[in-house]
Amino acid sequence: MKTKPCLTLDDCKKIAAACEAEAVKNKWNVTISILDDGGHLLWLMRMDGSTPANAQIATEKGRSAAISRRSTKSWEDRIAAGRHAILKMPVLPVQGGLPIMVGSDCVGAIGVSGVQSHEDEQICQAGINALG
Repeated sequence: MKTKPCLTLDDCKKIAAACEAEAVKNKWNVTISILDDGGHLLWLMRMDGSTPANAQIATEKGRSAAISRRSTKSWEDRIAAGRHAILKMPVLPVQGGLPIMVGSDCVGAIGVSGVQSHEDEQICQAGINALG
């Protein structure tokens, strides 16, 4: 039987703190969502000033990255290149969701919503970097 790593509550706290620090440093009010490898919500942080819609968008970005094992930007880029059939796939093709990989295993994902999409992804990356 194969064993693989998984996110713990302590991991989520570490990721969330790094994401929040990146957002605060840049004066961005966002929602940060952390999901397991099946796209199930583990952690949600809606910063003051973040809209209610950001909570759903961040979660969908994270879910999309978790279940596809790809960044949501990769889906957005494929649509921009003319692959419109992707719009029928169960992913949100908007930059701001990154899978969390440990070796070749996906252990979860982070989704962020509230600022420009590339800035959302910057916040996700700060969280992933905190895991080391």
